[in-house]
Amino acid sequence: MSCSQVIIERYEREKFLPPLDKTKFLVPHELTMTQFVTIIRNRMALLPTQAFYLLISDSGLSSMSLTMAQVYKEQQDEDGFLYMTYASQEMFGH
Repeated sequence: MSCSQVIIERYEREKFLPPLDKTKFLVPHELTMTQFVTIIRNRMALLPTQAFYLLISDSGLSSMSLTMAQVYKEQQDEDGFLYMTYASQEMFGH
């Protein structure tokens, strides 16, 4: 099973979402973004009503139907990691 190396960081001005207990993840390539977001939401024990956005490499939101392999291939950093930032609202203006 191939995995993507993912680092997830909390948006620096985030006020509502809790910090994750860890930031580095090995994510199976066949997992979809929808499945991955569900796993992260569950780790944070978020309520269904709580907003949660996952930005990819500071370039915006990804299609939730893409697999982690597709996102990793398109967005991975030169250091081999895929960087993501989470926030409770869309941060397109940063």
